[in-house]
Amino acid sequence: MPSLQPPGSTALVLSRRDFDAVLFDLDGVVTRTAEVHAAAWKRLFDTYLEARARQTGEPFQPFTAEDYQRYVDGRPRFDGIRCFLESRGLVLPEGSPGDGPEAETVQGLGKRKNEYFLETLAQRGVAVFEHAVELLERLRAAGFRTAVVSASRNCVAVLRAAGLEHLFDARVDGVESGRFGLPGKPAPDTFLEAGRRVGVPPERAVVLEDAQAGVQAGRRGHFGYIIGVRRAGPVGALVRAGADVEVTDLSTIQVEEGVS
Repeated sequence: MPSLQPPGSTALVLSRRDFDAVLFDLDGVVTRTAEVHAAAWKRLFDTYLEARARQTGEPFQPFTAEDYQRYVDGRPRFDGIRCFLESRGLVLPEGSPGDGPEAETVQGLGKRKNEYFLETLAQRGVAVFEHAVELLERLRAAGFRTAVVSASRNCVAVLRAAGLEHLFDARVDGVESGRFGLPGKPAPDTFLEAGRRVGVPPERAVVLEDAQAGVQAGRRGHFGYIIGVRRAGPVGALVRAGADVEVTDLSTIQVEEGVS
């Protein structure tokens, strides 16, 4: 199992003696697009909730950072919409995939959120966490297989914009999940599919996740080790969700080939 070395240090050591693959969430772990997603979600729900408050006369309660962490972060887009609306006691018609972004349906809100995301992405570009990129490079140099597991249907566009495609042996994203009917996080299916694609069983793979739903998916999939990457939120929340350890700086993770 990963060790904490040297004594007194908080550096994790991932060795090929213990594991063969590392599975990365994208938004918030490798790329800074989590901030773009959070802004798009807030714009979506605040606009919807404000309009509803005007219609019903009920007080407007804005979408909060806690709402994002609890109900949306790490989940497929439409699951996030359903989950948040349910938390407020609200129900919208499901609609159909042909619904436009103006439709007051789950499908319509999903389209609207994606438009907001792409607008912001075009304005800001794609920033990366440099220590995550360095970790990917070190893992691959040591012989680890790597995969990206994301709920985003824009995963390919983000990877290309950031120039990161070459760092992953496999990709399981929102598009692939839809093709194969895989339930999203917190179900473990997307991580299990990524492990299958790199030819590594769960017990020989490490999961890196910044979202509670993703951590829960890793735990439910019985993966060998789950690293919670805390970019925001309270200390210890990812451990309580099922992570073996919580880190804020990926440069503290050391990598060994593990060849005797």
